[in-house]
Order: sequence, then C-alpha cells, then structure tokens
Amino acid sequence: MTPKFEAGINIAIKIPINKYEKTVSFYRDILKLEVEEKPIDHPTVSRTHEVKFGNNIIWLDCVDNYTHSETWLQLTVPNVDEATQYLRSSGVETCDEIEELPEGMHWITDPAGTVFNVQKNP
Repeated sequence: MTPKFEAGINIAIKIPINKYEKTVSFYRDILKLEVEEKPIDHPTVSRTHEVKFGNNIIWLDCVDNYTHSETWLQLTVPNVDEATQYLRSSGVETCDEIEELPEGMHWITDPAGTVFNVQKNP
C-alpha cells in the first residue's frame, strides 16, 4: 500500500546566528508579513519566529552551529509507521539524528538534501 503524502503547513528555515536578525527584519520590515517571536526550549534552536505566509507558517529558526541556511518541509500522512515502511522499501531511510523530534515523527531527506518532517495528519 502506498501512503498518501500531503504537504503540511509548516516550513522551517534554519538560519545561522550571524544572519538571523537581518532575516527576521526582512520578513517583518521589508515584506511586512506578520512576524512573532515564540518561546522555545530546544537543544539546537536558540530562537524562533513564526511568520504567517498565506496558508502556511514559516518558522525562522536561529541555529548557532550552522554555516548556511536550510529549508525544511513538513509532510503529513495518515499512518507514520506505514509511511516509514514504504519509504524504507523505496530506499529512503529515516535520519532522526538530525534534530530532536517528538515520538511518532521522523526526518527524511530527498536526494538533494532537502529535509522533511514526516508526521501524522492533524
């Protein structure tokens, strides 16, 4: 059975600390989008801002140990275990060591290195 993958509403942009303030300012002051800092307690993300982006949310994540920005996307599925089995049978391994996740979710990457969070449909 092939699971139905759907795009989630969340997009995370991992931003090096030296570019973080200018990036937040770009979305807030230049694009004039709704930007709000949110509290975060995470081992690799020191700050985060939520940006309303149409029907999506962009999370601007400040990461102290990155040298360049990365964009991470959300995929939702009806059943995470079935989707994970399908992905593995297709040669796509999970890489949950990338960043801490709640139980029942997984990280995967496409061949170009784009990171996806696979989680249950809301």
